[in-house]
Amino acid sequence: MVIIRGLLLIMFASIGGAIGLLAGKGTEAGIAGLIIGAIISFVIIILENRIRELPAKVIIGGAIGALAGLVAANLFIYSLSIQFIGIESTLLINVLIKTLFGYLGLVIGAEKAVIFDLSHYRAILRENKSGEQNIKILDTSVIIDGRIADICETGFLEGQIVIPQFILKELQQIADSSDSMKRNRGRRGLDILQRIQKNADLDIKIVDDDFPKIREVDGKLVALCQKIGGKVVTNDFNLNKVAELQGVPVLNINQLANAVKPVVLPGEIMNVYILKEGKEYNQGVGYLDDGTMIVVDNARREIGKSVEVVVSSVLQTTAGRMIFTKLKEDMEREEVYSISR
Repeated sequence: MVIIRGLLLIMFASIGGAIGLLAGKGTEAGIAGLIIGAIISFVIIILENRIRELPAKVIIGGAIGALAGLVAANLFIYSLSIQFIGIESTLLINVLIKTLFGYLGLVIGAEKAVIFDLSHYRAILRENKSGEQNIKILDTSVIIDGRIADICETGFLEGQIVIPQFILKELQQIADSSDSMKRNRGRRGLDILQRIQKNADLDIKIVDDDFPKIREVDGKLVALCQKIGGKVVTNDFNLNKVAELQGVPVLNINQLANAVKPVVLPGEIMNVYILKEGKEYNQGVGYLDDGTMIVVDNARREIGKSVEVVVSSVLQTTAGRMIFTKLKEDMEREEVYSISR
């Protein structure tokens, strides 16, 4: 690169010197041309360094703008020559007009270079394609829960994700709570939001829309969804029901989690640690690794132990899934008894 620039300097200086010798008299004109040629080469090198630092879209915009400016300058000069018939435009006027129009076109084209940013068009296309029905509004509970960040990173949540200011305010209030548990939950929610915002593949938007006449945050969420035509993303069972009653689409991540849990069929045998006593008489309760509750008949005496159980039925609700089982030894005893009869 240094060699090329050196050759450029020598070439412009030589051309300038030759023009000076041809146009002037004596060596002084040649030296003056040589200096002018060298100055022009330095200017070109400086411009080259500046252009290298510019984004491609700015260079393209500037080049197209300058070209449009030169075309406009030629049209302007032509109109002047038609208007003032018999008066020829001098070379100086032509150069000034073309320089002015070319410069204006260059500046305007460089400033409007955003039209050459493909990501700008992709965002507009995504917004027009998704429409209002692809807007997702996050509530406080789903942000604090944290699983929403993982879902976003997997790419399953498409469209624009909206976070209202009143949700941010509620998170801040929770984070500033005197209760240490609430404070930790609020700070976790703020960290999850920060993690979501750092994802470059997501279209995140924070809106200032508020509904002063509605005091509860859940009511504000439902009203905002109705206003902009979005879907509320939550894991709050009560908000889920309220939104559905008012005709607002709901995406409940608890339902999503239940939908992707492994299928458990009646008659399947599993090993369960009995953690506590159940609500009904003599029941024991355990949990799978994913948090699914397992209710075991006649297992109260087995609390604190791991036992083999047989699945009898599965109950699926919006709040989660419950698996009802019997102790394997009790099931075998019933089978022997039924055979003997």
